This record gives sequence, structure tokens and C-alpha cells, in this order.
Amino acid sequence: MWRVGAMALDFTTTKVDGVNVILLRGAILFGEEPKSLRLLVKDLLTRSPKIVLDLGEVTRIDSGGVGILVNLHASARKAGYVIKLANLDNHAKEVLQITRLAKVFDIFEQTEEAIASFKVAAAKY
Repeated sequence: MWRVGAMALDFTTTKVDGVNVILLRGAILFGEEPKSLRLLVKDLLTRSPKIVLDLGEVTRIDSGGVGILVNLHASARKAGYVIKLANLDNHAKEVLQITRLAKVFDIFEQTEEAIASFKVAAAKY
């Protein structure tokens, strides 16, 4: 398990059924903490192409935070991978809808659904 930060953004990672799940806590804001998240995701993608960002404990997202999510998504897609979002609260859903990014991301109500979706996608091929 990897644990980083205690300021605006805190996150831990676990692996469930071959999927890296990153539980985010706090605020995803412009600053140093999102850089740590970017490095973590980049590292995880070298070992496993399956990542779920669990936003269940995210209290706030600013424009810099949205930029981080978009950057992570774009980097993963460029490498042929997918990052899925799960467990968004109303604020996070609203931010993604206002920015019209809700259609860009694979978003799931529950983390377990996002994890299971990787199996469904693999079964199609």
C-alpha cells in the first residue's frame, strides 16, 4: 500500500482483482499534492493498465484538480490504458458535468462496479 500526503490531498492504493484502486481523500487542488498523484499513476501504469480513482472522500475539486484528472486520463489513453472514476459525490459530478468532462471519463457509482467493468471489457475481446 502506498500512502502520500496529509495536506490538501491524501491517497492510498490497494490492488483488487488485478486493478489498482487509488482512494483519494481531501481536495484535489492546484499545487504539489496532485503532482504526487501523477507520479503514482504513471508508476502504476507501468505495472498494470487498470486503475480506478475512487473519489468518494474528495471534498473539493478546483480547475487545477480537473486539469490533473484530464491529464491522467489523456496520458493513460495515449498508452492504450483506461483510468476509471468511481464513487463521485455531488460536487465532483457537478464539476465534471459543468466542464462537459462527464462524457470523457468512464464513471461508476461504486468502486466495485468500476473494477468489475475491466472484466466485462476483457470478456468482449
